[in-house]
Amino acid sequence: MKMVVAVIKHFKLDDVKDALSDVGVQGMTLTEVKGFGRQRGHVEIYRGSSYEVRFIPKLKLEIAVQDEKVEEVVRRVQDAARTGEIGDGKIFVYDLEDVVRIRTGERGEKAL
Repeated sequence: MKMVVAVIKHFKLDDVKDALSDVGVQGMTLTEVKGFGRQRGHVEIYRGSSYEVRFIPKLKLEIAVQDEKVEEVVRRVQDAARTGEIGDGKIFVYDLEDVVRIRTGERGEKAL
C-alpha cells in the first residue's frame, strides 16, 4: 500500500476529485496548508499598501491506495492539477505500512 500526498492549487480540487473518482478512489483527506517552493511568494496590494505574501495557500490531499493503483492515481492527479504555471504543486508517494479501520478492526487493503 502507498500514501499519495498531493499539494495543489485550491481551484483545481474539483478537477482532481473527479479524476480520482473515475479510477475508483473512494476517499481522501484534505488539509488547507501554506507553503512556498520556487515561486518564493509574491507581492500584493491591499488598500493602497503593498505587502509580501511569503507563504502561498494550497491544499494537501492524502490518498491511501493499493500498490497497483499508484501510477494511475499519480497520473490522474498530475493531469487534473496541472495549469502549466509555476506553483502547480507536488506529489509525494510514501510506503504505507498498515491501515486499520476503527469501526470494524479490518487491516491492510481491506481497510481501504
